Amino acid sequence: MDRDEVWQAIDDERRSLADLLDDLSGPEWETPSLCAGWRVREVAAHLTLAHAGPLSALAWLVRARGDFHRMILDSAVRQAELPVDRFAILLRGMVGSRRKAPGISHLEPLIDILVHGQDIAIPLGRTRPMPLAAAAAAANRVWPMGWPFHARRILNGLELVATDHPWSVGQGRRVEGPMASLLLLITGRRAALPALSGPGTAELAARLAEGH
Repeated sequence: MDRDEVWQAIDDERRSLADLLDDLSGPEWETPSLCAGWRVREVAAHLTLAHAGPLSALAWLVRARGDFHRMILDSAVRQAELPVDRFAILLRGMVGSRRKAPGISHLEPLIDILVHGQDIAIPLGRTRPMPLAAAAAAANRVWPMGWPFHARRILNGLELVATDHPWSVGQGRRVEGPMASLLLLITGRRAALPALSGPGTAELAARLAEGH
């Protein structure tokens, strides 16, 4: 995907996620997401902060005493105090903009909206199809990254192969499944496991159970 196609995919995902958020009930907002310690509410709130500028980010980092993980959590918790009907409005307000947080490429917002959309939808039993080309573009960015995913190191010795899109990475025992599930896997979501198969799945499950 070229840069324009990536931004179009981000816009489409923000619109569709906003539609999903509009449909959530009170209890669904309080449901634990796939992100440990985060409710659906915090994940949605985090996504609305994607346009934060460098001054805001610096202030949050200072408040978190330089702990980046703490900064991300604290900013989401504070944003989650907004009325829940604001989150869909804020997401739709981002559509058409190419603004992004400092120090990242145009692919990080794509990863965020694709993966966090599933972090919200899967625990709620909501079906949220993931566009295949966009998922592959996001996965190509995630695979070689170190922090925060370290996917290539964690999954060393395994070959990941998509069954619904021409995408594969790695070498070794094969693990195959839908492109969306592979993206969730390489971003650390164990919820991807039931959709995966192949001779490497037993080893994969054992590694993830050990926390690798």
